[in-house]
This record gives sequence, C-alpha cells and structure tokens, in this order.
Amino acid sequence: MEENGQKIATEANEDKTMSTNLKYLSLGILVFQTTSLVLTMRYSRTLKEEGPRYLSSTAVVVAELLKIMACILLVYKDSKCSLRALNRILHDEILNKPMETLKLAIPSGIYTLQNNLLYVALSNLDAATYQVTYQLKILTTALFSVSMLSKKLGVYQWLSLVILMTGVAFVQWPSDSQELDSKELSAGSQFVGLMAVLTACFSSGFAGVYFEKILKETKQSVWIRNIQLGFFGSIFGLMGVYIYDGELVSKNGFFQGYNRLTWIVVILQALGGLVIAAVIKYADNILKGFATSLSIILSTLISYFWLQDFVPTSVFFLGAILVITATFLYGYDPKPTGNPTKA
Repeated sequence: MEENGQKIATEANEDKTMSTNLKYLSLGILVFQTTSLVLTMRYSRTLKEEGPRYLSSTAVVVAELLKIMACILLVYKDSKCSLRALNRILHDEILNKPMETLKLAIPSGIYTLQNNLLYVALSNLDAATYQVTYQLKILTTALFSVSMLSKKLGVYQWLSLVILMTGVAFVQWPSDSQELDSKELSAGSQFVGLMAVLTACFSSGFAGVYFEKILKETKQSVWIRNIQLGFFGSIFGLMGVYIYDGELVSKNGFFQGYNRLTWIVVILQALGGLVIAAVIKYADNILKGFATSLSIILSTLISYFWLQDFVPTSVFFLGAILVITATFLYGYDPKPTGNPTKA
C-alpha cells in the first residue's frame, strides 16, 4: 500500500512538472514569436534593397495558406495520422456544415484587414512604439466582451483599462528631443502608423470576441475553425492583392521582392494564431501578461541598439511601465468567491 502511495505521488509530481514545463515553454515561444515578428516585419519594411520591395498584401495571403497547411497537419495528427480519418473530418466539419463555415467569413475578413494594417503600422512606426500602442487591443477586447458576451469586469479590470489608456497616451506624447525638421518630415507617416494601429486594435477586439462566441456555441476543434478562417482569409487576401497591387503583380510577379527575411516574417505571422492557442491551453492570464511585458522590453532594447530607429524618452518609459502594469492588473484574479467573471 505504501509503495502504491509513493508511486501515485511520484506520478502526480511528474505530471505537475510536465505541466509547468509546458506552461513556461509556451510562454517562451510566445515571447519569441511576438518580439521576432514585430522586429523582423519592421526591419523588412524599412530595409533598403535593389529591386522592388515585397508586397505586404501577398505576404498576408501566403501566411494564411501556411496556417491552413499547419492546421491540417495538426488535425491529421489528432486523427491518429490516418488520411481516411482526416478526409472524413474535413468533409463532415467543413463541407457538410456550410452555414457553420460561413459564420467565419466575418471575423476572417476583419483579421485579413488587421494583418494588412500591421504591415502599414510597422512601415511607419518604430517597433517599440507599435508594441506598446497595440496593447490597446486589451481595451477593445474588454469592451466588446462586455457588449457582445455580456461579461462582467471586476474593479481591477476597469482600473487596468484606465491605466492602459493613460500609458498609451504617454507613449504617443510628442518628444521634444527630436529635431523640428525630422518631426515635420515624419509627422504624416507617424499619424498613418498610429491610425493603422488603432484600427487594428478595434478589429482585433471585435474579431477576437466574435470568434470566441462562435467557439463557445459549437463543439468544433480550434484547428478546424482556423482552417475555415484561413480559407476565407485567403479569398479576402487575394481580393486585396487584385484591387490594390494587381498592376504590380502582373508586372513583377506575386513573389516579387521575396527573400529569406520575407519568408521568416510570413512564417512567424502564420504561426502567431497557433502559438496563442497553445498559450491559452497551457498558460494563464498573468503569464500571458508577463510574456507581453517581456516582448515590449525586448522590442524597445532591440529597436534602440540594433534597428537604431528609436530613442526612448522618460515619458515613453513612464507610458511603457503603465501599460505593463495594466497588462498584469487585467489578468489579476483575486481568490475570494463571488468575484465577477473575468473578460
């Protein structure tokens, strides 16, 4: 009996250790993916090279196609590596449920818009400013959760949203240390970048909550849902390529300007949704906030030392600290019962 008890205790400890390892592994991957995507995307959009620059509209389409392929592989793995089972699942869950599939067209179109906006934002803003400002998606997600899912926010959540808005306002505060000429030259592009980030925040909040609502209403796996999202995303993306870059594509080709760096950006963007899915499964809100904070700090340091397109000011640091504090506070879950449901 004693040996059995020790064996059970050992197995429980091993499971706990495995769960902790997976939690921190998913956290590390999220930090790496978030930071590297922002920095490589910014670098690829500002790098001066001979010949045409790659088209962001085509990069969005390729990322969607890669995401579909990755999700099909994950469904194949879940179906015990059986092609027949994979074919049956895809047929039953997608082709035989056209109305369920069509529901994903709305968030998919919004996500496609958002992905294109992120390229616009990082073509006009440095990585650090973008990273901090983009945290406003916490605010938009919270507001859409309250209005669409009837979720209730606790005192800590509302307080964190006020701190978040204050922090982002400080980050966007004009810097007196810059030269007047450079400010005049960059004012237009900074405004374009800011508008792109703000629109992406609203689209991210709405699409995320809408997607969450669909996931809760049905029992389809998140990988099937991502295949459906990717399918519509590819269609909307191709429409964008034709409308905005049709002439350039017909002149220089779909993959014009693509190089090793471009493919890294595309792969990182495709993996983004899958990484977040893993983090939701293994990590909690506080760890997710910790990952966001680490990503902001790393982006700031690398923007300053490597990309050399950003000079931090005391006002920026104050804003960044407030945003990081708000991120942690929003994920804070006090233990007493009767607390309102977290958004």
